[in-house]
Amino acid sequence: MNCKDAVIEKLRKFRQEDVIISDHAEESALWRGLQKDEIRENIINPARLEYAIPQEAEKADEEKYECFFSYGEMLCHRYIIAISHKCVVCTVIAINRRWRPIAEKHAQAQV
Repeated sequence: MNCKDAVIEKLRKFRQEDVIISDHAEESALWRGLQKDEIRENIINPARLEYAIPQEAEKADEEKYECFFSYGEMLCHRYIIAISHKCVVCTVIAINRRWRPIAEKHAQAQV
C-alpha cells in the first residue's frame, strides 16, 4: 500500500529543526556517502518521494514509514522514518540499481 500523498502532507509540516537523524542513520549516511543536509531536505521538501509504505510503529503515538526518494531509475534513497511531534529518521539506505521493483514488492507485502 502506497501512502505517498498522506505522508507528503505530514512531512510538509516539519521544519529543519524538527527532523532528527538517529545515530544509526547518521552512521549509515556517512558510510554510504549521503549528506545529512540532503536527507533533511528530502524530508521537509518531499518532491522526490515516490513510495511511502506503512510499517509497524513501536510507540502508540507515532507512525512509521519506509520511504523511497527517487533520483532516477538507477538511484534512490530509502529512509525509515517515525513521525510523531517530530520526524525521526531511523535509517538511510542508498539503492544504486533498478529500485522500483523493490519498492513495489514492499508495497504489495503490506496489503
